[in-house]
Amino acid sequence: MTSCFVLLFCACILSAQDGVALYKKNCALCHDAGVERVPTRETLNAMSPERVLAAMESGAMISMASRLSAAERRAVAEFVSGKSLGKALDMTPSLQAMCGPMKEGFADPLAGPIWNGWGVNLANTRYQDATMAGISAAEVPRLKLKWAFGFPADVSASAQPTIVGGRVFVGSQGGKVYSLSAATGCIHWWFEAPAVVRTAVSIGHIENKAGSDYAAFFGDSSGVVYAVEAATGKLLWKTKVDGHPAARITGSPAYDRGRLYVPVASGEEASAAAPDYPCCSFRGSIVALDGATGKQIWKTYTISEEAHPTGKSKNGIQLWGPSGAAIWSSPTIDVKRNALYVTTGDNYSHPSTATSDAFLAMDLDSGKLLWSRQITASDVWNTACRMADKTNCPEASGPDFDFGTSPILVTFSNGKRMLVAGQKSGIVHAIDPDRQGRVLWQVRIGKGGTLGGIEWGSASDQANVYVGLSDIARILVPNSINTDTDPKQGGGMFALSLEKGERIWYTAPPGCGERKRCSPAQSAAISAIPGAAFSGSVDGHLRAYSAKDGSILWDFDTVGPYKTVNGVEARGGSIDGGGPAIAGGMVFVNSGYVIWGGMPGNVLLAFSVDGK
Repeated sequence: MTSCFVLLFCACILSAQDGVALYKKNCALCHDAGVERVPTRETLNAMSPERVLAAMESGAMISMASRLSAAERRAVAEFVSGKSLGKALDMTPSLQAMCGPMKEGFADPLAGPIWNGWGVNLANTRYQDATMAGISAAEVPRLKLKWAFGFPADVSASAQPTIVGGRVFVGSQGGKVYSLSAATGCIHWWFEAPAVVRTAVSIGHIENKAGSDYAAFFGDSSGVVYAVEAATGKLLWKTKVDGHPAARITGSPAYDRGRLYVPVASGEEASAAAPDYPCCSFRGSIVALDGATGKQIWKTYTISEEAHPTGKSKNGIQLWGPSGAAIWSSPTIDVKRNALYVTTGDNYSHPSTATSDAFLAMDLDSGKLLWSRQITASDVWNTACRMADKTNCPEASGPDFDFGTSPILVTFSNGKRMLVAGQKSGIVHAIDPDRQGRVLWQVRIGKGGTLGGIEWGSASDQANVYVGLSDIARILVPNSINTDTDPKQGGGMFALSLEKGERIWYTAPPGCGERKRCSPAQSAAISAIPGAAFSGSVDGHLRAYSAKDGSILWDFDTVGPYKTVNGVEARGGSIDGGGPAIAGGMVFVNSGYVIWGGMPGNVLLAFSVDGK
């Protein structure tokens, strides 16, 4: 009954006008097979395209259709209804939304207050110092909304903003990347990619034939990396880093001294839910590109062995392996050791490998694997394992304990160092990067599970690591193929000492009340400043916690409609994926995340002290 639910999650990047192919790939398995409580193709054909589109954008099908772009959703609605939508889709920003002639310079954008890329620095600490933050913990309770920006025709907003040169750079579900004024939210430029952009944008200085420039780097869900002029949005180059049809870039590329390091993940784990899918052949990787040209310098797979035939399924479909070990998060750069660190996901098919669910270290110059430390062995799992038809579920399937978090590189004043990362198992791990990943401490904070534990990342100062707990739970909506989030399970904020992993404090989730499609899970990445840590929740709240005792300093409910600076109809919803970006006296966060039953939204919110 739920196979179509997953197939829509892994929608292929096809022509937006090809409604036939989109329907066949993402919808036919349920709507053409007489699945209980699912309208048949004939029923859909009797509907208006507006009604079908509404079901995908605000109704029962919103979670399933969330990975389709606005144009793709419209193409499906027109195909199944056999009728054309009356109003053409136009997402071009209005003239009133544009900034007009630039008055400020962009000559040295990295000199001022910045939150650049995913983790604010190469160590991925997600900790902004007092000077760069421009906000003290004492001022946090005075944060007020300064402006809101709407993403046209989107139902999710999960890409983390970047703050550089007085601008906010942010991607969107519709594939547009915007450069906005941090002060007002007006649009300096926008760039359109053909697929979802959910990575943070990284800004770096490059030298090319045209001279010196600053580039904005990002990746999309079709596995393509882009470099555009940071000042103007003009395309410099684009490179497809992996030829596998399910390859995608979810983790934000990291830029260092002329090279861009790109993590590659995939949607193949979910593709395996279809019983006729030849599971599985994707391998995770890191790709090093020349920042000026986009040319590949090296590529290192997380699994050294290429997938080969391993047998056939009960349906007679060829099976493949080993596979998986995707890299979902941004890599961490260690200049001292000339090394790069990543964490990996599980295997999708047998045989299992020693590099899944692991910390990996690679040489920055060559990509050579320096060492690996596996945390969970024999974790072979794909989405078929939670379907009624388990054709592609591996025998002795694992617990699905991927790492979705970037490793945080911590350096103490005495020179001691550690890598810290939370896992979907609900355990936070600290290992020694200078001793082949030797385990220093491990602390459980939650039950863990497929959507449990620590999902997208933590933040760390020199004393503690601040960790949000997901442990999100789903329930089946009666008389529907849809699922909803459980309002009574998940969530919580923790501070653990870096020295030994001891719990310093724990703050329970405030709860959801009577709000629909709500969960207290805190899956989004954490961000911190001196004295405070910020956590977004699937319940739609953005909260700031005292670093000292965990008390809630500030709580803003992002759910609801907003008057936007660009005139786009927008509302807030669940917060998941990327965390807040903090710099120059402002806090920026996206609101809206419908996957896993969350609340839709399409807004970027900008906060400042007293809204000034």
